[in-house]
Amino acid sequence: MLDAEKNTGSDVTSVLSRHTDEYKLQVARSNPTSQVTDHGHQLKKGLDARHVTMIAIGGALGTGLLIGTGSALRTAGPASILIAYSAIGMVVYMVMCALGEVATFIPLADGFTGYCNRYVDPALGFACGYVYLIKYLILPANQLVAGALTVQYWIPKDKVNPGVWITILLVIIVAVNVLGVRFFGEIEFWLSCIKVVTCLGLIILLWVIALGGGPTHDRLGFRYWKDPGAFIHYVNKDKNLEITGDKGRFVAFVSVLVSAVFAYTGTELCGITFAECARPRKAIPKAIKMTLYRIVLFYVLSILFLGMCVPANDPLLLSAGSSSASASPFVIAIKNARIRGLDHVINACILLFVLSAANSDMYICSRTIYGLSVAGYAPKFFSKTNRMGVPYFGVALSFSFCLLAFMAVSSNSSEVFGYFVNVVSITGLITWACILVIHIRFMKACKAQGMDRKNELAYRSPLQPFGSYIALFVCVLVIFIKNFTAFLGDTFTYKDFITGYIALPVFVIMYIGFKLYYRTKMIKPEDVDLETYRDVIDSEEQQFADVAAEKEALRQAQGNPKDKAWYYDTFIGWLF
Repeated sequence: MLDAEKNTGSDVTSVLSRHTDEYKLQVARSNPTSQVTDHGHQLKKGLDARHVTMIAIGGALGTGLLIGTGSALRTAGPASILIAYSAIGMVVYMVMCALGEVATFIPLADGFTGYCNRYVDPALGFACGYVYLIKYLILPANQLVAGALTVQYWIPKDKVNPGVWITILLVIIVAVNVLGVRFFGEIEFWLSCIKVVTCLGLIILLWVIALGGGPTHDRLGFRYWKDPGAFIHYVNKDKNLEITGDKGRFVAFVSVLVSAVFAYTGTELCGITFAECARPRKAIPKAIKMTLYRIVLFYVLSILFLGMCVPANDPLLLSAGSSSASASPFVIAIKNARIRGLDHVINACILLFVLSAANSDMYICSRTIYGLSVAGYAPKFFSKTNRMGVPYFGVALSFSFCLLAFMAVSSNSSEVFGYFVNVVSITGLITWACILVIHIRFMKACKAQGMDRKNELAYRSPLQPFGSYIALFVCVLVIFIKNFTAFLGDTFTYKDFITGYIALPVFVIMYIGFKLYYRTKMIKPEDVDLETYRDVIDSEEQQFADVAAEKEALRQAQGNPKDKAWYYDTFIGWLF
């Protein structure tokens, strides 16, 4: 009897040990911050928790909010963009909750592709992985164009060609990315800190300006919601088209949904870091809950105050075909309030925003193609690294696509910016839709296999199952209607149509092609694997909990000293 118990215990230990080894090997072979066993294909594990955290928050605060809101405000008016950004914000929150529930159960190192492979269909994992790669192939070029627009606030393009600024920014981000992940992490940490402080400062400043606290002492309130109006009817000067009345206001509202989607793009970026969390079942739910606060604080409040401080008919607002040097509506608000010198300071901060976004986008692009290569979905040479652990072929691929930014040399910079926004927004929507499909299939698998989500999961997404279905419906709806304005009027704007929808057929072709070639099938709910690596995560969670309890007991014994960890947790960590 005792021998049987010993054998049983040793078997359990053996299974757990084997699963742990397999899980760590799977992490090593697909995690962009872990090491691959092959020589010359190793990444350096040089990012600390603070680096990962700030890269995630920095990726969600960029040109979409600070520059892209200008064209949206001019197109639809303050009330329309407030509703649009709030609605898309709730969709993003449901996406993050869905991702959080799946990731806390068993975090997979290969991110969205891995979850698709495990819970839905390997064909969806392949297609989703490459659409996400396309997104980060385009984003750095988009950021470079935004940088050129920002510099034009000081130096018009008639004096200096935008290509000069694009070249300078491109050289900087390539240099940072090839100098190793540790150097990249430090640069991004401090740039992201500037981002957060700047955003909070801008929100407070806009509030003060709206209440009449500026040099003009003009209490704006909701003046611009009355004149020119909270909802603006649709006008397209390029087509010489104007749609008035309620129909025109509705068309204008729908047309700015693409700007709202672009502003939130990158929020799901923190999902890539989930497999690196020391205690995923504690850290991930906290990160997801903070997503809602970030959406309300950084997006909804800033949009509300921006609509109070800048009229929709302000001639300085960025719009398609405009040659205005004022790229950011936040800078316009400061300039209109006659706060001398501050507009230049904020514009400089925005330039740092753009630099940070371009830098992190190139990093994510190189690591995404690296992960696809290691997983066997891309040529093996993309996983080759130098002595500093940099996947230099991935950086080179990102660099080659950055050259698209030079289209701004021969075309209007704001027009090129609009094209990139179109492409990036649909890749973001497809990625969000894939995450929601993963969660829906995960919930069905739990139900089919008798798992009680309420009692057996460390984190459960709210408003389910309706939340994910409604969010998925909105994502699919916006995918199809986001560029319907291309069909309006007497002329068909093929450029808007192509850039707005090109990623959709690419996704469908990749999905169907993979499915036909490899004969994959949709995984039935009762056949979904809900057990492999679960024992590893349970064991590691308990180990980390024991270590955390020991550290906390030591801190209490030492009188709870106010060291760096205390200051970070008290004043910074809660925000992210």
